[in-house]
Amino acid sequence: MDFDLNENQKMIAQMVRDFSEKEVRPYLNKWDEEEYFPVETMKKLGELGLLGIYIPEEYGGSGFSYNEYVTALIELGKVCGGLGLSVAAHNSLCTGHIYYHGSEEQKRKFLPKLASGEFIGAWGLTEPNTGSDAMRMKTTAVKDGNDWIINGAKNWITHGLSGDVAVVLVRTGELLDSRGITAFIIEKGMPGFSAVKIKGKLGVRASETAELIFDNVRVPQENVIGEVGMGFIQAMQVLDGGRISIAALSCGIARGAYEASVKYAKEREQFGKPIAAFQAIAFKLADMATEVEAAELLTFQAAYLKNTKQPLTRQGAYAKYYASEVAVRCGNEAVQIMGGYGYTKEYPAEKFLRDAKLLTIGEGTSEIQKLVISRDILK
Repeated sequence: MDFDLNENQKMIAQMVRDFSEKEVRPYLNKWDEEEYFPVETMKKLGELGLLGIYIPEEYGGSGFSYNEYVTALIELGKVCGGLGLSVAAHNSLCTGHIYYHGSEEQKRKFLPKLASGEFIGAWGLTEPNTGSDAMRMKTTAVKDGNDWIINGAKNWITHGLSGDVAVVLVRTGELLDSRGITAFIIEKGMPGFSAVKIKGKLGVRASETAELIFDNVRVPQENVIGEVGMGFIQAMQVLDGGRISIAALSCGIARGAYEASVKYAKEREQFGKPIAAFQAIAFKLADMATEVEAAELLTFQAAYLKNTKQPLTRQGAYAKYYASEVAVRCGNEAVQIMGGYGYTKEYPAEKFLRDAKLLTIGEGTSEIQKLVISRDILK
C-alpha cells in the first residue's frame, strides 16, 4: 500500500492551507463569538472546487476521489472545525445523496449549483424527539395527486437556514417500517417551509445549525429521490460515506491541537527550560502523535474502500468512532499542556476541544458506532 500523498492531494493540501491562512484564521474568533456562518467564505470554497470535490466533472464537480476529499477536510479541520463541518455536511450528505441516489434529471438540475457553491446544501434525518432512533420519525408526507404534502420538523440541521436545497427523510409508510421512509428534495422558498436558527452551541459555532419546520409543504413527485419507501436505506448508505468525512475532520482537529501543543511546548519555559524537555509533557505529545497517525490510517483505509466501491460500514464506523474520540483527547491534552493559557480564547486549544466534542455525537454517536461495529463482527 502506498502511504504517500498523490500529486492531487499535495496540491489540494497546499491550496487549503493558503486559503485558510488568508480567509479563515483571521476571522476565527469573531465567527465563533458571534455564531456566524460565513456564507461568502463557503462560496469561495466552492469556487476552489471543494464543494463538489468528488462529484464528476460532467456534473460540475472536481472529479477527485475520497483521498483528496479527506485531505481537504484534514487541512480545514486544523484551522476551523466549524467551517470544516459545513464543507463535510454539504459534500457528503446533501450533495452526496443526490449524486448517489438521484435521477439523472435531479443530478443535472442540482449538482452543478451545489458543486460550484451557488447553492448551499442541507440534509435532514434527525427530529426533535428522534436522534439515533430515526425509525420513529414523526415528519410525514401524504400523496396528493402528483404532489406530496409534508408536515413535521427536523432538528440539528446544518445549513437549515442558509441552505438553498435540503434533502429530507420523511415517513411515507408505517412507523418502524424500514421501507416506509422516502427522501425528498426541498427547495428554499417552498410555501410552508421555514427554519429557526439554533443558538448557544458549545462548539463548531461557525457552522450554522437550525430546526426545519414543514407546514403543509407541497413537494412535486419529481423531487422524490429514488423509489418511494427507499429513503432510510439510502440514508444509511449516505451515512457510511459521511462518517468518513467526520473522521477526516476529526483528524484535522486532532492534528491542529497536536501541532499547537508542540509549538507551545517548545516555546514555553518553566524551571529554566522549555516544558517540552519534561517527560510529563513529552509523553503527552507522544501519545497525541501516535493517536493522530492511527486515526488518519483508519480514515484513509475507509476512503480506499469508498473509492474502490467495497463495503465500508464497519471501517467507516471504526474511523469515525476512533478519530472523533482522539480529537477530543487531543483537544483536552492541548488545554492541559497550555495550562491557564489553554483555558482562554487567546490560545487555540479550548476551541479545538469545543469543536471536537460535536464529532462524537453527529452522524451517529460513538455509542452507535460501537453498535454498528459489534453487530458487524458478531453477525
